[in-house]
Amino acid sequence: MNREELKQLYKESETEAGVYQIKNTHNQKVWISATRNLKTMNGKLFTLKMGSHINKQLQQEWNEYGEEAFVFEVLEVLKKKKDGFFDEKDALKKLEQKWLDQLQPYGERGYHQEKKKEQ
Repeated sequence: MNREELKQLYKESETEAGVYQIKNTHNQKVWISATRNLKTMNGKLFTLKMGSHINKQLQQEWNEYGEEAFVFEVLEVLKKKKDGFFDEKDALKKLEQKWLDQLQPYGERGYHQEKKKEQ
């Protein structure tokens, strides 16, 4: 295959949306995130390697423990509805919240800040 054929094949490949975690195997802390394309997890690895991840605590521990102390894992792939209206962005947000509620990655358990409850 030539370069153009490979680019076309990549464009046609189905993207999978879902929720993933970056887990620190040293202290079991996790960062949970949703994405419309799970292939972008490689981009998060790159930002950590470059020292520019959005979460400063995760970046600090990445720098401290090294890449080998972290694993990237897909928690759940978003199941898309084939017919009728489907709001992928909203469904993805709900799926991410499900995992945040389930794993509670706050304080000593993770890299997220707990949201304040509205009165």
